[in-house]
Formats: sequence, C-alpha cells, structure tokens
Amino acid sequence: MIYGIFVISLVCVPGVASAQEPEPLQQDAAPPPGAAQPQAASSRIFGVMPNYGTVEDAAGVQALSAAQKFHMAALYAFDPYVYPFVGVIAGIGRGEGEHGYVERYALAFADNTVSSFLTVAVLPSAFHQDPRYFQLGKGGAWRRAGYTVTRSVVARSDAGKTMFNVSEIGGNLLAAGVSNLYYPSSDRSVANTLTRWGAQVMWDTLSNELKEFWPDIRRKIRKV
Repeated sequence: MIYGIFVISLVCVPGVASAQEPEPLQQDAAPPPGAAQPQAASSRIFGVMPNYGTVEDAAGVQALSAAQKFHMAALYAFDPYVYPFVGVIAGIGRGEGEHGYVERYALAFADNTVSSFLTVAVLPSAFHQDPRYFQLGKGGAWRRAGYTVTRSVVARSDAGKTMFNVSEIGGNLLAAGVSNLYYPSSDRSVANTLTRWGAQVMWDTLSNELKEFWPDIRRKIRKV
C-alpha cells in the first residue's frame, strides 16, 4: 500500500479497525489447488508493521488472483494498526494549519485507503502485475538498497516477467487525482496533487527498504 526504524515503520504501517486482526493471506492450512502463497516468513515487521505482501523466496511462487489482490489491499487498508498510524499523521498535520484534526484524520485515512486499493488491487489486476515486494536478499547493502529503489518503477508481471510498475507510479498518481474529489478546494492545485503523489511513492519506497532488510534484522534479533 508508509510515513530511524520507528519512523519508517510508522510510515509504512498502512490500520486499528477492530480488536481482532484481519486474516493474513498466508495460511497454516494447505491452500486450495492453484492458490498463491506469499512467501513471507512473517506477516508483521517488529510485530507491528503489516508485511502481508513480501516474497522472500520467489522460486516457484504462484501468481495472485484478482480476488487475492483485493484481499491484500484490504489487509493493508484496514489492518488494526492503520488507525493509530493515521492518527499520528493527522497529528503531525499536512502543512495546512487551517484544517482541524478530525478533518486531517479523515483525509489521511482516505488517502491511505484509496492508495492501497489502487496500487495493490485495481491496477495490478487490470495490468496483470504482481503487487508484492520480491526481496533480493543477497549481495551488499548498497546493491540491495539500490535494487529496492528500482522496484518503485520496475514490477513483476503475473507471468513472472519484468515490466514498468504502472501500479505504483500510475496508481499513486491516480490516487492523488482522486483525492481532489474530497480535499478542500484550497488543496486541489496541480502542485499539491503532485506533492501527494511524490510523497506516497517515496513512503512506499522506504517501506520496501525496510521489507528488504527485515529478514536480516529478524535473524539478528533471534540470536540475541
């Protein structure tokens, strides 16, 4: 689908909808024939940040169906940790001091929800792209960090081929445009729209950086 390690985790946490967490895509029980399994070792980073769509071992990974993509988008949009995250973003403010906290909260929540569904479900389904993050997991830190940055513009198709990441770039641009339907008229300028688009792409890239190195961090934590 966010805004040192704690800051990135806040940024990347796309909800608290209820006391019960949503069911992750990866199940302990055997999936039905043909069902895809996101090969993520953990559905949360640091036990908090949603990590439902990270693939740590792409060997033999199956493509997601459109229904699974929408399920993943819902997990990121309505995860139990998204609501306090949105509260933090609303507390920080969006730079327009004339808007009250409740209005900022509603706008931030709408932005996150629209972006999650457009970039994880709608456009990936329409363009047959895989919205998951495929970890490189090898090589030096700089190489891996550089690879992560390129994932904002390079995507994997459902068939496993490399293609332009229209879901991330186009999806967030479309989300920024859609936001003008509910933003106050004073915030609907081209500059503000492009700023929202650029900020979301930047936060998604930072989120992927954390996802890339989380397995290394997790291994170190387990050795402590």
